[in-house]
Amino acid sequence: MVLGAGLLTTYLGLSLAADGIAQLWIGGMMSAYYLGLVLGSKLGHKLIGRVGHIRTFVASAGMVTASALGHALTSDLQIWLVLRLLVGTGMMCQYMVLESWLNEQAETNQRGTVFASYMIVSYFGMVAGQTVLSFFPELGLKPLLLVGMCYALCIVPIALTRRIHPAPLHLAPLKILPFWRQVPQSLTTILMAGGISGSFYGLAPAFAAGSGLSTKEIALFMSATIMAGLLAQWPMGKLSDRIPRSRLLRVNSALLGLLVLTMAILPIKGPLLIGMTFCFGILAFTLYPLATALANQHIEAQDRVALSATILLTFGIGATIGPLIASGMMQLLGNSMLYGYMAVACLILFIRLQRVNYNQKMAKRMLAQQQSSDYQMASGDLVSSPLAAALDPRVDEALVQQQMRNEPLTDATADIACPAAHEAEADTAVFEASVTTAELPQQPKAD
Repeated sequence: MVLGAGLLTTYLGLSLAADGIAQLWIGGMMSAYYLGLVLGSKLGHKLIGRVGHIRTFVASAGMVTASALGHALTSDLQIWLVLRLLVGTGMMCQYMVLESWLNEQAETNQRGTVFASYMIVSYFGMVAGQTVLSFFPELGLKPLLLVGMCYALCIVPIALTRRIHPAPLHLAPLKILPFWRQVPQSLTTILMAGGISGSFYGLAPAFAAGSGLSTKEIALFMSATIMAGLLAQWPMGKLSDRIPRSRLLRVNSALLGLLVLTMAILPIKGPLLIGMTFCFGILAFTLYPLATALANQHIEAQDRVALSATILLTFGIGATIGPLIASGMMQLLGNSMLYGYMAVACLILFIRLQRVNYNQKMAKRMLAQQQSSDYQMASGDLVSSPLAAALDPRVDEALVQQQMRNEPLTDATADIACPAAHEAEADTAVFEASVTTAELPQQPKAD
């Protein structure tokens, strides 16, 4: 399934670039795909709840297969936009079936291994999709036929499974504004990461073709970037367990910004371009998992389902808007503005992260200063303060001073200080408790 999706995305970008179509249309194709993913997240819940997982997967795969092959029947770009929207919608329904099924079938002690395997297979599918394209340097209709075959064959294991149906999905609530206030660094990073990823997958083949690369070289260019993202996942996860994730995000965004700015300014070609896009894959494709881990770090367990829905929506919005902005800049200012857009996005992200981090540090510092001060008004009620004892007419001031200094009381002092003690034992007990539980620091003795 992922092999077909990766092959179709790169094929359409190269086909449009070879026909001299404006970059704005190429970006629009990718935006339509990600808009379909966002819409599919709503449709998938309803379909699975109504007809079950297997029927939803089969119906979605059929729709995606027909839509992918529909590109061979017409060259009308407006129809292509609709077809990309349908492909994105169907793909999201398929993803939801697979991931929810895996989540329910996997045992607790196997869940990490199962989903790690799922991600590895997905990355290898995307890499394989780019590699297969190198066997079709003339493009033509054969890649589309292969895409249709992939989408048709992915139905077979689902249709023949002997596993029981998992439980129907429940629509996760969206809490966009509360989460934006609670984890602003994470959601800002996810929004920008969506824009960068969507722009790369949709427009990088056109950029590479405009730089003079052949179809085989473009396949290598795309494969190296995606493989770098796969290889970086485990080391970056280990690193994020040792270094604060907010700091890693700032460093990552700064390094990525410098890298894409260099790629936008300098005419890089050959092995150096492959090396730099490999570094790009390491930095760009680890922004999303780092931000997701940081968000879950600050969210209670009962809110994580709603957080996941908000994260997916935020990423989808970024991936929908990003290719449109990047393609517009490429059409106006040149092919290299794909990475120019990414440099601007990284700059905005870095400034936002720095500002949020500074505000959080200042808030913590003010809180620490308040907690370490000698006196802090807890409320507007004098009863909460030990100094209120000095206003009691039955209490002598000398007793208050001795209590605040932790000096032992003598029997004579007690008799002078509280002559009405036998008549008001309850009041005296309250006074003594309030003084001894809120002692002030011991005064230094004079030389």
